[in-house]
Amino acid sequence: MKTELKCILLIDDNEDDNFYHEREIGKYDSTIKVISMEMCKDALECLKAHKDNVNELPDLIFLDINLPLMNGWEFLRRYVEIKNELKKFAKVIVLTTSDNPDDVAKSKAWDVVIDYYTKPLTKEKMSEIVQKHFN
Repeated sequence: MKTELKCILLIDDNEDDNFYHEREIGKYDSTIKVISMEMCKDALECLKAHKDNVNELPDLIFLDINLPLMNGWEFLRRYVEIKNELKKFAKVIVLTTSDNPDDVAKSKAWDVVIDYYTKPLTKEKMSEIVQKHFN
């Protein structure tokens, strides 16, 4: 089932990538709210803090897998553990520099991961994602 895309959470430790990706999302649709987090721990805490407010929870999470302290795979494990607490459960797209077939295969093992893209995110990729996964 497809849903409307109103809010995106970017999880990437590269501030420049987050800035660029926010701009590309805005070029695609300036009404989409974008939240950027550089640490998985902070993203999980934010999700838990807003668990009852569907307007503050993302519809989509772009997740880098190469992150310090807690990598993307660990984030996914913990995200799945809290999903029943959340009033709205976001879809996840891995957005990373890795084009390693092992990483692509590993991402497919997670039910919450709907796709895998290599950086950078572009307006064209956003259009493809929305056509494929959202109304």
